[in-house]
Amino acid sequence: MPELTHRRRLLVLAICCMSLLIVSLDNTILNVALPSIGQDLGASVTGLQWTIDAYTLVLASLLMLSGSTADRIGRRKVFMVGLTLFTLGSALCSLAPSLEALIAFRALQAVGGSMLNPVAMSIITNVFTDPAERARAIGIWGGVVGISMAGGPIVGGLLVDTVGWRSIFWVNLPIGLLALLLTWRYVPESRAPRPRRPDPVGQALVMVFLGCLTYAIIESDPVAAVVAALALAGVLVYEPRRREPLIELRFFRSAPFSGATVIAVCAFASLGGFLFVNTLYLQTVRGYDALHAGLYMLPMAGMAFLSSPLSGRLVGKRGPRLPLVIAGVTMTACSVMFAAFGAESSDVLLFTGYALFGLGFGMVNAPITNTAVSGMPRAQAGVAAAVASTSRQIGQTLGVAVVGSVLGAGVSLVHSLMSGPASAAYADAFLDASRPAWWVLVGCGLCILVVGLVTSGPWAERTASRCAARLTEPETARRAPAARE
Repeated sequence: MPELTHRRRLLVLAICCMSLLIVSLDNTILNVALPSIGQDLGASVTGLQWTIDAYTLVLASLLMLSGSTADRIGRRKVFMVGLTLFTLGSALCSLAPSLEALIAFRALQAVGGSMLNPVAMSIITNVFTDPAERARAIGIWGGVVGISMAGGPIVGGLLVDTVGWRSIFWVNLPIGLLALLLTWRYVPESRAPRPRRPDPVGQALVMVFLGCLTYAIIESDPVAAVVAALALAGVLVYEPRRREPLIELRFFRSAPFSGATVIAVCAFASLGGFLFVNTLYLQTVRGYDALHAGLYMLPMAGMAFLSSPLSGRLVGKRGPRLPLVIAGVTMTACSVMFAAFGAESSDVLLFTGYALFGLGFGMVNAPITNTAVSGMPRAQAGVAAAVASTSRQIGQTLGVAVVGSVLGAGVSLVHSLMSGPASAAYADAFLDASRPAWWVLVGCGLCILVVGLVTSGPWAERTASRCAARLTEPETARRAPAARE
């Protein structure tokens, strides 16, 4: 690939950030619109869960496949297909005549979304070859997530209250089309020198596992749980036998990598559950409109926006342990405030809890990526980062599934969504039902704290070094099953 001018590189970065913006904004805007969608389409708690999880589930299933496909056939080409599918899916979502159609179109959005963020990161890595310039570019890229978290609830609330929930999907159309045009004109094509081989069996097993696990949680289906367990067993048996597996299970011999995976799942499960419960609480219990509810969430979004760059600097200077400890403590404290002390009873406690959660969530993102690739050979760093990204989406999927199911078991939201302001009896029932959900999030916060401490010390670094040594062994040293493939 020819060397690009500084101005051209910045333009490529801006195009990639546009793709991240529409993907990130889509989720935060959708949460604010959930009650309106439920009222218009007659959705139950389960239906509202699927509007979120249909997207995150498909995204988690396809992230690694999309990344490896882009390395093989061309990153620019796959990126443009992703922009086309995401924009088309957004247009169809805005026209969805039923809940089932909306869920299907959200899945189509996710197919496109899986081709955007991981591929955009590969494009940035290949365009910005200077390490210092690349670090600044990735910092700008990460800041876009904070912008989407801060702006999403307000933009979504304003659109829902003035135009209707369908308009939240219109935001993606001009940005997606502009990004598609600019990509065709300015983004250079690139491929990996030696792309990874396809692993269709591994891909199918992962999709079956994630889909059946989520279905089992949301629908309380024991058969789906059994199928999920069998698919997981298939992954554990089949993947180590491949020379180039979809998931390199040897990565998990590194304590920092395993810790980053667990932390990513717990942190994003907390985010998914937090947004789901609070959006419904503010609109169905307090009776706020979507914009008012979005403004109430600003302490969380603002703290996440401010703490994200601080976390990156702390990781660079002192390593991942301190940000992970701060994240674990603050996210646990927030959840305890709601689970044990009824933070909803006072706006001061409510805003304090929101600010604590935002601080913790902003602190946890940079250490996840840094810890996942810590000590990995350069050739494997991209795959390790892709697993961390997949873990984020799995966590958000499970967070909405588990917390939504716990909440739905204790209270029916359909009556409130259909009948306007909540009665006192409904409000009490909602708060009682939300307590177990908050205790689930307490467990997630404690897990972030404990796992962060255990997997960021000297012992963990030694396991990462040993893992890296094994990953760089000559091919002839690999186990016999791989050689027979």
